[in-house]
Amino acid sequence: MREGSRVRDFDWQLLLISLAICGLGLMQIYSATHATRLAGMEWRQFWWVVLGIIGMVIVARIDYHTVLEQAPLLYLTGLGLLVLVLVAGTVKFGARRWLSPGGFDFQVSELVKLVIIIVLARFYSEVRTDRLALSDLAKVGVLTGIPVLLILRQPDLGTALVLIPVAAVGAFLAGVEWKHAVALLLVAVLLLPIGWHFLKPYQKDRIETFLNPSDDPRGSGYQVLQSKIAVGSGGFWGKGFAQGSQNQGGFLPVRWADFILAALAEERGFFGVLVTLLLYLALLLRLVQNARSANDRAGMYLVMGVAAVLGFHVLVNVAMVIGYMPVTGLPLPLMSYGGSATMFMFLALGLVMNVRMRRFVN
Repeated sequence: MREGSRVRDFDWQLLLISLAICGLGLMQIYSATHATRLAGMEWRQFWWVVLGIIGMVIVARIDYHTVLEQAPLLYLTGLGLLVLVLVAGTVKFGARRWLSPGGFDFQVSELVKLVIIIVLARFYSEVRTDRLALSDLAKVGVLTGIPVLLILRQPDLGTALVLIPVAAVGAFLAGVEWKHAVALLLVAVLLLPIGWHFLKPYQKDRIETFLNPSDDPRGSGYQVLQSKIAVGSGGFWGKGFAQGSQNQGGFLPVRWADFILAALAEERGFFGVLVTLLLYLALLLRLVQNARSANDRAGMYLVMGVAAVLGFHVLVNVAMVIGYMPVTGLPLPLMSYGGSATMFMFLALGLVMNVRMRRFVN
């Protein structure tokens, strides 16, 4: 592929939408931290965005078919790193989720999300029938279930759940039979009481708080109640940049990451939230458009896997902020502070660019 073709076929619209979301995030991170001991955090995030863009360009230049050929090796490497985290990972906030070579913290599960997208894209693309057999669904369950269990051991329920939509969206596109889908859903519902006993105490508290947040307003219900206050007090236009009382007063927890949308709602109001969500909608629609124009099934599954992760993150984070889902710790993609999450998203967008740039290649 000639250099001119690469530049012409690069999805500049997708990049501009992504950078617009990053820009909103940088401004909100500054607003949340400029008067605290975390001042300057927006610059660290800025450099993560720069590194992410570089990584995206590198991934876009490697033919995605070459990447798919390495799926087994990537999968085994990902599992090995997850095991290494459990054995020698860094503990923060009561969870063992990071490797810290040379003092540099890296959340392995973010990399594994990308690996699972690649592995499942290859698997689904190699299914030669119009309908997935039960044996195919069982294989998908094993491929997805092993990393899910390892991530749950960290524990990180939110990230573990993110892998499930990737498998589900791929199965739907590959032709899962409705009777099989309903049966799997019923099995999942029946297993919920069993899964409850394997949750950590703080995870149970989050679910119980979701059901009755006012029962412990100064304890487990504090995050959700403060988030609702921030969202509700913003009105239509908001209180103004760096003027939100919940945000600037430090009442809103993790306002630069998990609850960054609540901080934005307080200072930018309903209008600011609407603009943000429209940007995410535009990003998702652009991903779907790229999936439809993919040169082959493998490319389509790759792009839709990225769309599944993005859509799930946004849906869960927004619902969490307004109290419609339990607090899971899932960040808002490209907007929340976090190096590993930012790198994952840009590398995933690099795969999307990769597929788009080769849509006319025979």
